[in-house]
Amino acid sequence: MIQPFDDAYFMKRALQEAQLAYDKGEVPVGAVVVLKDKIIARAHNLTETLNDVTAHAEMQAFTAAADFLGGKYLRDCTLYVTLEPCQMCAGASYWTQIGKIVYGAPDPQRGFVKLNTKLHPKTKVVSGVLEDECSHLLKKFFIEKRNLN
Repeated sequence: MIQPFDDAYFMKRALQEAQLAYDKGEVPVGAVVVLKDKIIARAHNLTETLNDVTAHAEMQAFTAAADFLGGKYLRDCTLYVTLEPCQMCAGASYWTQIGKIVYGAPDPQRGFVKLNTKLHPKTKVVSGVLEDECSHLLKKFFIEKRNLN
């Protein structure tokens, strides 16, 4: 029997957030922060909406989770995000001391792995969860953007 609250379950919730971003014309990246099998924060890219280059899904999720918890550290939390975090978001994750990061699609050009960005030493990383679904939405978005130009 499959446990209902596994990494795939929460990545599907992050994909729902990515779809919201897609529907707004934002780069479709979604994130959720989970504590003890409960989603405490949901977010998606808002860089166009807010005219803010820092308004990535992860940054929005970290802020919402910290607000929910009443503190800046997310040690016992897991971030689920549809795209590998960039250097900025990985750096922010360091300061939150997040316990685990689970991401779907890799970002071989701008991701924290390629750029060798250091995470907090206690942060665990799981990659490739629902990678195909996460990649598909991003590819669809950029193909449509190119065809409009």
